[in-house]
Amino acid sequence: MNGYTGVITILNFLFAAIIGIYFLRLLLTQNNSQQAIVKESRSELEKLRQKRAIKLSEPLSEKTRPKSFDEIIGQEDAIRMLRAALCGPNPQHILIYGPPGVGKTAAARLVLEEAKRNIVSPFRANAVFIELDAATARFDERGIADPLIGSVHDPIYQGAGSMGVAGIPQPKPGAVSKAHGGILFIDEIGELHNIQINKLLKVLEDRKVLLESAYYSKENSKIPEHIHSIFQKGLPADFRLIGATTRSPNEIIPAIRSRCLEIYFRPLTASDIMVIAKNASQRISMELNQKALSTIGRYAQNGREAVNLVQIAAGLAMVEKRKEIKSSDVDWLINCSRLQPRHSLQIADNPQVGLAYGMAVFNNHTGALIEVEAVVKAVASGKGSIRVSGIVSEEEFGGNGHKVKRRSMAHDSVENALTMLAKEYDIAIDSYDIHINFAGGAPVDGPSAGITISSALYSAFTGIPIANNVVMTGEVSLRAQIKPIGGVIDKLRAASRNNEVDIAIIPQENWQDAFCDYPGVKVIPVSSFSEVLPHILIDVERVKYTTEAVGQ
Repeated sequence: MNGYTGVITILNFLFAAIIGIYFLRLLLTQNNSQQAIVKESRSELEKLRQKRAIKLSEPLSEKTRPKSFDEIIGQEDAIRMLRAALCGPNPQHILIYGPPGVGKTAAARLVLEEAKRNIVSPFRANAVFIELDAATARFDERGIADPLIGSVHDPIYQGAGSMGVAGIPQPKPGAVSKAHGGILFIDEIGELHNIQINKLLKVLEDRKVLLESAYYSKENSKIPEHIHSIFQKGLPADFRLIGATTRSPNEIIPAIRSRCLEIYFRPLTASDIMVIAKNASQRISMELNQKALSTIGRYAQNGREAVNLVQIAAGLAMVEKRKEIKSSDVDWLINCSRLQPRHSLQIADNPQVGLAYGMAVFNNHTGALIEVEAVVKAVASGKGSIRVSGIVSEEEFGGNGHKVKRRSMAHDSVENALTMLAKEYDIAIDSYDIHINFAGGAPVDGPSAGITISSALYSAFTGIPIANNVVMTGEVSLRAQIKPIGGVIDKLRAASRNNEVDIAIIPQENWQDAFCDYPGVKVIPVSSFSEVLPHILIDVERVKYTTEAVGQ
């Protein structure tokens, strides 16, 4: 019996020793592993420290980023409207339209800082500015991740942590919750998915985010109180939305537009670009001669392009040990970059028969002047022909998944003008070969070119020249009535930028009292085509006398 007891004791001792050795080795392994982790962590921290110590020079685009409203060039009206909408006691949701590189993001940041300083504003001193790029804000259809609205990290997913082990779902706030009490700026808001837009609309209405999870139960006592509160009452999301887009308004979902004040940032003019380029050169202490400055103004389409041109041209000058950017530097850079000059119409030196100048709008509310030529020739016999050149024969319009193709409206405007002239002025259209040309590939925005087309045709039929200091816009009906059109402000801006234009003719229904003192041009409203003629036609005898005098 004693021998049996001794064997049991020895076995127990052996088992205890084996277990002890096992745990000792496990402990040593853990210590070694921990030491390895600490060693690797120190090595990685040292690498990070070394990387953070390496800093390149600050890009010129960062140096020239506007730090005040005065540094945002060419957007005085838009900034005034932005401040009125956000700096008062009742800030609004806003949609900003405009081409890239004109200061939309910078203006949004600055307006929040001003609002926080306004005592009547609801924005507190710690109000945040959360920026999100809609083009990259993609969500997971399973609900695992949504950077805009937020999501729930359910226990089944890897990395759920201690709460996940306990079966607790964990809400993850999105940008709308992080922006609570401040501004949510969504760049390129037109790129948002329809599902995200619908969710965003719900958040704007409720001012909170309601999250769901199949793993949540209000009877589960293991779930912390704050998670119960989130699932039952939602995450607060009371913010003001600023959505920026380079798209046109008809491409933005109406439900978003109806909830927002719409503000338009205009395209920069050549003079605006020159100011930006000059400021950029001064920031890096480089001289920029006037010829180089003018070239940048002709080729750069926005502030970002202007700054980049200055930076690269300055780099070329520095490599060659110069402190001045030459015009040859800019020319070389423009040729290498394959940049195209901005559309600019040269007005004829003298009044011409069949040549009229109109106003148009294209690409993000960019105003431009267009040139319409008309030539007519009586046919000896038979029926004449009509030819239209310089415009697309078919155009596509619409948005949000609904596209429609139709014949260009400029073609329709030509036919309307011919019918009107035949009816109102008894011109035998069929007795002529008629050629209408929209010179230079300029943008033609359909019906509003009607008054210009009609003027060019009338001049061609009568042989009376059209004044070369007059531009016009408006739709002409078959009864010779001038109908209202859109984009008048942008068109008038284009007219005022041309020093050779003195008179701008617009539809009576587009008239505003502010046009009485419009800078640079005299704005004349008309309601019928007969009212247009006295302002555009040149007396034949006077033109002939002036031409002969110049020849002598």
